Amino acid sequence: MVKNGIDCIDQYDHVFRGKRLGLITSISGVNQKLQSTVDILSDKYNLTALFSPEHGVRGNIGAGDIVENDIDPYTGIPVLSLYRRESKRLTKEMLEMADAIVYDIQDIGTRYFTFISTLYYAMQECEKNQKEFIVFDRQNPLGGKVEGNIQNEQFESFIGAYPLCMRYGMTIGELADMIYDEQNYHFPLTIISVEGWKRDMMFPDTDNIWVMPSPGIPRFNTALLYPGTCLFEGTNLSEGRGTAAPFEIIGAPYVDGYKFARYMNQKKLPGVMFSPAYFVPSTSKYQGEECQGIHIHVTEFERYESVKTGIVLLDAFRNCYSKDFGFLKPLEEGGKRSIELLFGNAMITNETVSLGELLETMEQDTDTFIKRKEKYQRY
Repeated sequence: MVKNGIDCIDQYDHVFRGKRLGLITSISGVNQKLQSTVDILSDKYNLTALFSPEHGVRGNIGAGDIVENDIDPYTGIPVLSLYRRESKRLTKEMLEMADAIVYDIQDIGTRYFTFISTLYYAMQECEKNQKEFIVFDRQNPLGGKVEGNIQNEQFESFIGAYPLCMRYGMTIGELADMIYDEQNYHFPLTIISVEGWKRDMMFPDTDNIWVMPSPGIPRFNTALLYPGTCLFEGTNLSEGRGTAAPFEIIGAPYVDGYKFARYMNQKKLPGVMFSPAYFVPSTSKYQGEECQGIHIHVTEFERYESVKTGIVLLDAFRNCYSKDFGFLKPLEEGGKRSIELLFGNAMITNETVSLGELLETMEQDTDTFIKRKEKYQRY
């Protein structure tokens, strides 16, 4: 069985002993026995503060909802928000509450996942204040496979804060090593390594229990689809939020699910099949409206190409329903569209760029990133 960093904590007693600890975590921060890292650290050491990312320390906050400062009801430890309307960063006052900042959140190996933006922002603040930072490393549930383009620096945001590929094939500890080296940081950094994980292993190979990293990622299959289907958040298609299969079902009232599923199956994409989907979202886009679309079924985990499938799907919807399909408008005048922030550049909205050109550019970026990350691979 693969052991995540928190499962190896007893080997690193010297790292934690005698220090005031501030913990950044969420509901996925658990050991193999599903004991929360909050409870483990508060029982063994001096845990003085909890810092909450999106969804809350205990996972009780909805996607995109502002997290308020609070008191953890089970430990009595103050919870300070890193998902505030005005800022997503540790303040100097927060950092003064601890001698070392600890990070333990299950990542899903995708650039557009706000937890890794929180990691990057926390490292920036630790560098400014020369505060110790400790990362409990965790397996990448999608393995070491890399896909997609590298984000352009002009499109950095909290959606995607660091220039990574869309599916970047690193553990969270390896990512911290990359950031630390590339940004030339000097604060004390410790990575608590994973044991037993290999780069060709996906989550089902690890014998661990899946805990939802966020409410929209209920299953491993969802996480595997997410690098491609999260892009639909930037369109007027439902990405399945408000159904039992978020990011697995894609559609809208204007789609013919039967015809579109047959059309997609004719493409014979590797490791995947499509069936018609008929659904009424309970929340989010088209709430309460009858929709049709497709349900994505991964048939071979290793062959499935998450990002490419998502891009081909998006292009197919755009071509088949050109009169109805659309990208969401920017949230503020003069701002960038959410699809551009997700994709990492504006090529995705450029109608003069063909699907072939888009995929070729992404493959070039993938090759570049594979070489870039090699020096940071621990496993």
